Amino acid sequence: MLVLTRKSNQSIMIGDDIEISVLSVMGDKVRIGIQAPQDVPVFRTEIYVEIHREDGDGATAGDGQAATAKAAAADKDAG
Repeated sequence: MLVLTRKSNQSIMIGDDIEISVLSVMGDKVRIGIQAPQDVPVFRTEIYVEIHREDGDGATAGDGQAATAKAAAADKDAG
């Protein structure tokens, strides 16, 4: 694991096309922004785990896509 120190308004690059920016730090909370291509899914870990848990419960491929869309909407609403 690479561990970096960043301040507000600083960012890191992952590859050539994913940028992670520190937007603000307020107490023990850090707001980050993620700029990535549309074809790169970005989820909070708990949403990602839920998607894969639903996919592993005998769901069909179509159900997995529906779960992904539902989780993405929930993640967007939470952010």
